[in-house]
Amino acid sequence: MKVSIIVAHPLTDSCNYATALTAAYQLKRKGHEVRFNDLYEEKFDPILKVTEIPKTADLPESVADHCRGIAEAEVIVISYPNLWGKPPAILKGWIDRVMHPGIAYEFLDNAPGEGIPNGLLKASVAIVFNTPNRETERKKNIFGDPLGTIWKNCIFTLCGIGTVYRRIFNAIVTSTEEQRKIWPDEVRQSFTNYWHAIDHLSTSSLIGNSLDCSADFGYSIAI
Repeated sequence: MKVSIIVAHPLTDSCNYATALTAAYQLKRKGHEVRFNDLYEEKFDPILKVTEIPKTADLPESVADHCRGIAEAEVIVISYPNLWGKPPAILKGWIDRVMHPGIAYEFLDNAPGEGIPNGLLKASVAIVFNTPNRETERKKNIFGDPLGTIWKNCIFTLCGIGTVYRRIFNAIVTSTEEQRKIWPDEVRQSFTNYWHAIDHLSTSSLIGNSLDCSADFGYSIAI
C-alpha cells in the first residue's frame, strides 16, 4: 500500500516531526511503501505561479513530483504545527500548488453556474496530525474549529477522500514528559482506528510494539 506523508515543521527535534516519523516507521516496518516529504528540508517554494493555475499547466518538476505522490497514494498523512491558528505558509503553498485541477479534483463540465466539484484522488483516508500550543476546548470556545472544516470539507472531501481523521496533540508548550511518551502510541492507534476504510487491508496489520520517538529516531519529543 502506498502512503504519502507530508511534514511541515522547521525543527526535526520537535514533537510534530517525531509524530510524522513515528507514522513513517510504523508503516514501513509493516511492509508498506511510504513516501516521506519534509517540506522545509526540500525548501519547497510555497508561491503559486500564475502560469500554474490552468488545468493544463506545465508544472515545474518539483511540483509535478508532489502531484504524482498524492495521485498514487492510498492514504495521505499531514503533520504540522499551528502558527497563528493556521498551517505554516509552506504547507498552505503546498496545497495551492499540489492539489492541482485535473490531479486532485475537477469541475464537471455539464454542471450549471459555478460547477460541481468531482474528487480525483484515489486515497480513501486522510490523517492530519496537529500540534498547537492551546488546549482544544479553550481554542474551540474562542475560535471554533475552522481547521477541521478546512481539511475535511474544503480540501480532502472535495478531492474525493471519504474518511478524514484529525488528531490534535496539545498543548505542546505545557505538556509533560509522560504525556509526550504516550503520544507515539496514539499515533499508531490512529491508523488502527481508521484502517477499516481501506477494504483490502485488515486493521491488525498495523498493530506493532510500543514506539518511543526519542529511542527509535534519536529525536527528542520537544516543542
